[in-house]
Amino acid sequence: MTAVIEIRGLRKTFRRLRGGGKVALDGFDMTVEAGQVHGFLGPNGSGKTTTLRTLLGLVRADAGEMTVLGRPSGDYAQVAHRVGAIVESPAFFENFTARKTLALLATAGGVAAPRVDEVLERVGLRDRADERVKTFSLGMKQRLAVASALLKAPELLILDEPANGLDPGGIHEMRTLLRDLAAEGVTVLVSSHILSEIEQVCDTVTIISRGRRVVAGPVGDVLAEHSKGEYLVRVKQLDRAREVLEGAGLTVSATDGHLVVAGVADAAEISEALGRAEVWLTELTPIGADLESVFLDLTATRPLPGAYRQVDDAVRVQSSEMEVVA
Repeated sequence: MTAVIEIRGLRKTFRRLRGGGKVALDGFDMTVEAGQVHGFLGPNGSGKTTTLRTLLGLVRADAGEMTVLGRPSGDYAQVAHRVGAIVESPAFFENFTARKTLALLATAGGVAAPRVDEVLERVGLRDRADERVKTFSLGMKQRLAVASALLKAPELLILDEPANGLDPGGIHEMRTLLRDLAAEGVTVLVSSHILSEIEQVCDTVTIISRGRRVVAGPVGDVLAEHSKGEYLVRVKQLDRAREVLEGAGLTVSATDGHLVVAGVADAAEISEALGRAEVWLTELTPIGADLESVFLDLTATRPLPGAYRQVDDAVRVQSSEMEVVA
């Protein structure tokens, strides 16, 4: 596959007025392949927004290499017409209607007028197009922002918190929109704090913490890599089953009328141990890791590990020992 975004060794330090500086990016790497929906995750202050702003030519990096749609960062102006983006909360003229807002943006960008109604329809604002922006809810303003990013029919769409302010129905519609765009060949880089949505909509994911990449790869591989080998066990003889499994050296906890058995390499260990004791299973289900638990584990406020992992090829790269200012 072709890399639409490729970042290698990106570094950025913001200088302070009173001396010193804050390290926002410390040798950050990321690759986004064509046609993917790629999730970009990180806690507040991790360097996520700085990365997006650097991609769009709004911030100049101190070091590192970066290409967007095959062009180096210094040539971003050559591909800007092929990129649509929302970074942080967009501002609109409150007294303008949604249609007028997009019409002005279309004129400024050399976009044909009919495209305005097309994008309004696509984000579900066609019926509200002639209402003033000041009457819009936060979620509707977010839809309008996405519409503005789609005006140019971009090959690459960069969205920072696109589901911000949306109700559950709106979140579902946004998820569908992103998947539809990817099916049409648009590459989408999406940053969001709604981790369950990232898990559902994204093909691949990069997690950043303190300016460094801590994990990257297909979502399924990231989850599998961080699975704790846990199984949900249901039996009629709960206490007896726990006694048997702990006697077999397994870690067992009881909750809500079932057992959770951890650190199991093969489910057969559980069924065989219980079978020998004539304790019969009514349910044995693997408990998979979810993206939220993986995210919290990898970005917890503790010293960073000495290496990060690229899940899809298991490449291990020794990270810098430089202290990162939180």
